[in-house]
Amino acid sequence: MSIDGSIVFQIIAFGILLWLLSKYAFGPLMSVMEKRKEHVLEEMRTAETNRAEADKLLKEQEASMQQTRQEAYQIIEQAKQTSARQADEIVEDAKATAAKLKEDALKDIENEKSKAAQTLRAQVGAMSIMIASKIIEQKLDEKSQQQLVDKYLKEVGGKL
Repeated sequence: MSIDGSIVFQIIAFGILLWLLSKYAFGPLMSVMEKRKEHVLEEMRTAETNRAEADKLLKEQEASMQQTRQEAYQIIEQAKQTSARQADEIVEDAKATAAKLKEDALKDIENEKSKAAQTLRAQVGAMSIMIASKIIEQKLDEKSQQQLVDKYLKEVGGKL
């Protein structure tokens, strides 16, 4: 087997090319690849940190929402209690006002009854005097006297 000069030249050229590539191309290429690898790893760490922080914020937000719900529930309960208390106060005020109005009305009725009774007494007294004066003026027997009293009582009944 004979080695041709061109094969040796090709092997030497390949070796030189390999050495040049490893010195000038593969080194920077590997450096760029290493930087890219570090960048990707850094991004992954940042993403993991962000995910952990997002989980923490989500838990805090859920706790805040739960607290807000509890506060809203307490506010609603207080509003219910306040409205019930106000409703009771309104009912009590209405009852007190109704009782006072009823009491005033009863007093007015009593006053009107008293006035009516006084007026009736005065009228009956006046009528009695008129009847007595008519009876005295006329000398009547018992039957005539009864008819006269009945007549005046009917007149008095018509005026009342």
